[in-house]
Amino acid sequence: MKKVGILHGMENTFPQAFVERVNQLDGKDVIAEPVLIDRVMQGEATDYAVIIDRISQDVPFYRAYLKNAALCGTAVINNPFWWSADEKFFNNALAVKLGVPVPNTILMPSKERPTDTSESSFRNLKMPMAWGEMFDYVGFPAYMKPHAGGGWKSVYKIDDMNDLWTKHAETDQLVMLLQSEVTFEDYYRCYCLGGKYVHIMPYEPRNPHHLRYATQPKTTGEAHKKLIATITDYVLRLNKALGYDFNTVEFAVHNGIPYAIDFCNPAPDADIHSVGQENFDWIVENAAKMAIEKAKSHKDGKTNLTWGSFVRTSAMNLPIANLAKGDVEPSEAEEKPKKAAPKVKAEEPAKKTPKKK
Repeated sequence: MKKVGILHGMENTFPQAFVERVNQLDGKDVIAEPVLIDRVMQGEATDYAVIIDRISQDVPFYRAYLKNAALCGTAVINNPFWWSADEKFFNNALAVKLGVPVPNTILMPSKERPTDTSESSFRNLKMPMAWGEMFDYVGFPAYMKPHAGGGWKSVYKIDDMNDLWTKHAETDQLVMLLQSEVTFEDYYRCYCLGGKYVHIMPYEPRNPHHLRYATQPKTTGEAHKKLIATITDYVLRLNKALGYDFNTVEFAVHNGIPYAIDFCNPAPDADIHSVGQENFDWIVENAAKMAIEKAKSHKDGKTNLTWGSFVRTSAMNLPIANLAKGDVEPSEAEEKPKKAAPKVKAEEPAKKTPKKK
């Protein structure tokens, strides 16, 4: 019997429905329950083949517990080692390498120095930086947000350079990124599970929170079909490269081009009161199926984490260009030395048949 656990905080509707659905779909070879932690000892395995993590981004104790569990073979969703390293500016840079459109983006040092640093800690930082060149690249209006974080916290709309410095002064020790504004006709939020299940939802971020999914796309007909196919391709590219089993990706569509705006949401909203019944039913059903698949493919004594193609490409020392192709396996030419061509015997001259006299 394989156990699936879900680690969560204040949310109620998704965790309970997820546990119930796993047990309805299987309940014999795989069972699900909320994770219960009574001790954490180094190198000691948990009882869980799979743990769905919905809270460790806010609780460092849980993150350390999950890393230990992963080391001992639990398939933690999402990979706690990668999630600890991930941040939005890197993701944007990765999207560029993948051929996924993203807004022009720059990275800005924090307004206040990090604790326990001094002016000499920044002797490698040229001041002033090439602000004119970078601001021309981004343009105004723009959006400023933390390079690591989420939940729409500390997000600012920036009208001009003066507005930027006024608002940047409020950000304390946060490292910020500045991103071009995309004026959009349509906006979509997309669930992606297991690197293969994709659910595309029309979304209006300017609506009140409880009404953001209560919208309809403006693009219709063949243009809409083509757009959905492109978005699906981009969602899969991003999640396969990042290695997330449970994520959402947001796209702002301008002149038919979907720009990836936010694609680092490894504990995305799945509450029925915000996403609505139809989207809730989809995420519960497919998250349960994914968890059962993970549990049944779990191998004792091995690490069972998902690592994205970026990490695997790097580990195999393959060209970064392989990412855009989705090819993280070495080609035969890279994997094996070329064999010398076999020697070919020179053909003997054809024997002449003697003429009959």
